[in-house]
Amino acid sequence: MILKQLYLESVRRLTDAGVADPEIDAALLLGHVLSYSRSQFFLAMEQEVPSSQLFLYNKLLVRRLLREPLAYIIGEQEFWSLPFNVSRNVLIPRPETEELLEKIFDTVRQIGLPSGPVLDLGVGSGAITVVLARELDDRQVFGVDLSLPALRVAKENIRLHQVQPRVFLLNGNWLTAIRQEPRFALVVSNPPYIDAAAMATLQPEVTFEPHGALSGGADGLADIRALATQVHPVLLTGGWFFMEIGADQQESVLKIFSSFPEYDRLQVHFDLAGLARIFQARRC
Repeated sequence: MILKQLYLESVRRLTDAGVADPEIDAALLLGHVLSYSRSQFFLAMEQEVPSSQLFLYNKLLVRRLLREPLAYIIGEQEFWSLPFNVSRNVLIPRPETEELLEKIFDTVRQIGLPSGPVLDLGVGSGAITVVLARELDDRQVFGVDLSLPALRVAKENIRLHQVQPRVFLLNGNWLTAIRQEPRFALVVSNPPYIDAAAMATLQPEVTFEPHGALSGGADGLADIRALATQVHPVLLTGGWFFMEIGADQQESVLKIFSSFPEYDRLQVHFDLAGLARIFQARRC
């Protein structure tokens, strides 16, 4: 089959299946199978697709038609302009989390951090951990996750981006794996924060992602409450905590953290879509 014909047929099938951006997905999936860059793909439109690659492509296309996320199908997701290995054991890194990191680095540049290592709670794919290690290249980075399969994916990405000499992974439930003493200059987390009602209405693609990385309990705040209790004992004086939150959680999160006198500089920042997304607190 000619590539152009296969591409147009794929776009039609993806559209009929309700897939968003079917043109992009068809091009990326075909490019993955054929080992073409985006420019090479469009220059090769009149070429015949070899039968072996056509067979593989049709198998992968069926998975996408069933609404499995493209990142899981090709095993990779771009984040911070870097490639990250992903599997169904980890949450797919999202652009909103890049905004979390941008806000962190703005604060570091403008205000600075005390001397000390940094900590990523809920490592997942290791995307946040790797970016912290690359951008804060004078500090050790510790990462904690409850899921051993997720930690294996994170380890792959840490090795891929060559930051393993300064990154240390721990298996544990939030801060139960960390000695309770002031040690960290910065703690970062993208915890589960989707409430039970919203979990029942997720897009089909999201249902392929690990439930434990998404569900924050009945009101979406179970893990956030745990973090409010557990983070301040391990933060150095003047150390910062940054966390991604749900768009409707601004007031609730501020109320939770304001009940702890150990925190000050509480603030919620909005993302590019104008939604509450990034929470900050400082250890006073």
